[in-house]
Amino acid sequence: MVDYLAAGSKPKTDWRIGTEHEKIGFSTKDNLPLPYEGPCSIKAMLEGLQRFDWEPVFESGNLIALKRDGASVSLEPGGQFELSGAPLEHVHQTCAEVSRHMREVREVADEMGAAFLSLGFRPDTKLEDVPIMPKGRYKIMRDYMQKVGTMGREMMFRTCTVQANLDFGSESDMVKKFRVSLALQPIATALFANSPFTDGKLNGYKSFRSRIWMDTDPDRTGMLPFVFDEGFGFEQYVDYALDVPMYFVNRGGEYLNAAGKSFRNFINGKLDILPGEIATMQDFEDHLSVIFPEVRLKQFLEMRGCDTGHWDELCSMPAYWTGLLYDQSALDAAWDMVKDWTAEERQALRDEVPMHGLQTKFRGMTINDLAKQTLEISRAGLNSRAMLNAHGENETIFLQDLDAMVAAKRSNADRLITKFNREWSGDISRAYKECVF
Repeated sequence: MVDYLAAGSKPKTDWRIGTEHEKIGFSTKDNLPLPYEGPCSIKAMLEGLQRFDWEPVFESGNLIALKRDGASVSLEPGGQFELSGAPLEHVHQTCAEVSRHMREVREVADEMGAAFLSLGFRPDTKLEDVPIMPKGRYKIMRDYMQKVGTMGREMMFRTCTVQANLDFGSESDMVKKFRVSLALQPIATALFANSPFTDGKLNGYKSFRSRIWMDTDPDRTGMLPFVFDEGFGFEQYVDYALDVPMYFVNRGGEYLNAAGKSFRNFINGKLDILPGEIATMQDFEDHLSVIFPEVRLKQFLEMRGCDTGHWDELCSMPAYWTGLLYDQSALDAAWDMVKDWTAEERQALRDEVPMHGLQTKFRGMTINDLAKQTLEISRAGLNSRAMLNAHGENETIFLQDLDAMVAAKRSNADRLITKFNREWSGDISRAYKECVF
């Protein structure tokens, strides 16, 4: 298991950028969420997208995903439509991939009278009204969530995120990137805060999606303070992962309920639902995929702290992290910025940012001040990478939206709160016109 994680180490020339983003579908006729089946549905979207050379993926006879050229389109529990992008060399390619996907989605959606929201949380659909997608693992998760927290189902059915997946060169490089990205994850959460609505009203948060993760399942979420311990490395992450309770075991495409059981028992052949059977490496990979800290280690590092945003921000988010982590001078500068932050301070940021966003206080400053510093570091890193598009522009062009936020000291959530209170006059249906991809 340690060797599996270590095998993710790559020379810098092979580092890539993977971007994942989710979006909430709805019918333009009545703003209701898309069901799995029907003329205006998730299944119809998946079928329609196959005209663009996407290959279908089935589970128990149900169409649940598509794949093409190292990328996939898949479903989250409440029908959130996700693009998991291919590993790409630079952010210009990432943005081209996002743009192609969104054009394809829009073409198919327009034909059936559907559209997709660019918000981090469903603005008015109640939890009980969200359709459930036919994927076996989600039933197991849905049932278990109620036993370990109060908001797990909210996370599954009503949230939307954008993630960036980034590589490391060695164990020491992984450790430094892991520590920097964990410490700075609340700053990214504040920058991309975009979920101020629940059940048609303001919910008192800038990122309610982020707040939900704080009461989803304490065994598999959080800021992982042990990552900052002396001697941390791949082995210590495996130790942590083995103590995270299981969800399921996949055998022949069937998900066996192992919720709450011990993976340590499984690797010793003592899992009661499969007596005498010893876990495989595929089982370990599956287990890693159901651990949900703010930054997750697989054979790469996943940045998990951001609400989904509008089209341009699906490029801004990977650009921000690429600049911080993929240039050594930038990474060193980011580490210098956070290395004396205590575990208590990092946790306090995590706790306070969902409500206060860029206005969160820290050491006599605000998160907005810290965000400005990180953008300067990221910009320097992207300038150093010097990855140019056809117009001779480097990847710093993708930081412009974030620069504007910091200059105005206002995230998307701040702007939406003002709109809701003023020009929308409390009419949440306006979100279905103004917050659409």
